[in-house]
Amino acid sequence: MKLGFFTANFTEKPLEEVIKLIEPYGYETLEIPAYEGNGQLETADVIKGNKAAEVKKLAADHGMTLQALSNHADSFLIMGPPGKETDFIYKGTPEEKIAHGTESLIRTAQAANALEIPIVVGYPGVENWGRFFFFPYGQGWAEYEEQFKERFTPILDRFKEYGVKFAIEIHPNSFVYDIHTAEKALELVDYHPALGYNLDPANILYLQIDPCVAIDRLKDRIFHVHAKDAELARHNLALGGSLMHGDMKALDHTYRFRIPGWGEVEWKRLITELSMVGYQGSLSYEHEDVTMSRMDGVKKTAAFLKPLIIEDPYEGRQDKLFSGD
Repeated sequence: MKLGFFTANFTEKPLEEVIKLIEPYGYETLEIPAYEGNGQLETADVIKGNKAAEVKKLAADHGMTLQALSNHADSFLIMGPPGKETDFIYKGTPEEKIAHGTESLIRTAQAANALEIPIVVGYPGVENWGRFFFFPYGQGWAEYEEQFKERFTPILDRFKEYGVKFAIEIHPNSFVYDIHTAEKALELVDYHPALGYNLDPANILYLQIDPCVAIDRLKDRIFHVHAKDAELARHNLALGGSLMHGDMKALDHTYRFRIPGWGEVEWKRLITELSMVGYQGSLSYEHEDVTMSRMDGVKKTAAFLKPLIIEDPYEGRQDKLFSGD
């Protein structure tokens, strides 16, 4: 495992500037945004000319490797919501939004291939997350299951052609939001080799799901991991419960994203389980902590996580008591 950095933490800065900013703190891999208009990497530029070679050289010159591209924004359009909720991503009819999201995600896989990046991270979206509830329309989620299969099977086939894997980020307000829906999604596409998951432990802790159980159930379908923590403020739970809406910066809010080590994720357990299922990717630090600056997070996350990362698996003992000879 390696310590990674999601460069979208500083979307207002050019990619090279972000890399130079984090270099002194020992980050080893990069996850780079690739949805349209992100300001750091445009997929259309990568798949033509020498841009891919330039980006690879930029990372290598600073002692880093490229681990993942992020298309969290455009991919969300594929299943929705198709209305005004997603106009900030792309304005158009529902059909135009689906087409834009699909084309952008496939182009991201093509760019990942050019950059020799193995993973693209994104969301499937969902038209109405409220359909997860059995009342008042108990058939709602089953309809979305068919929609997921229909819209994503051709996309996954293209990913396979490019030799890239799609890691859905398990997240509330999206089609895959817990362990059950993650397992169901795999079943729906006949366990397509290109489909797996980005585990962000903070996202599912929101729903009081144990991230270590997710690792043990999904195993080698964990393609990528976000290093992000979360806090369920116990003194506020009695007021708002775990699904409280509103501004996370509010003093009385139940839920807060935190930097690793400042929330309730048990990182030693989590890293242990990742090691046990053979995960060899990155812990990609993503900052959404409402209590401290991004640079605070850059420094504190590296200092906290680097000593915990397991560099190599157990090689076994070779003395007579354990060798069997």
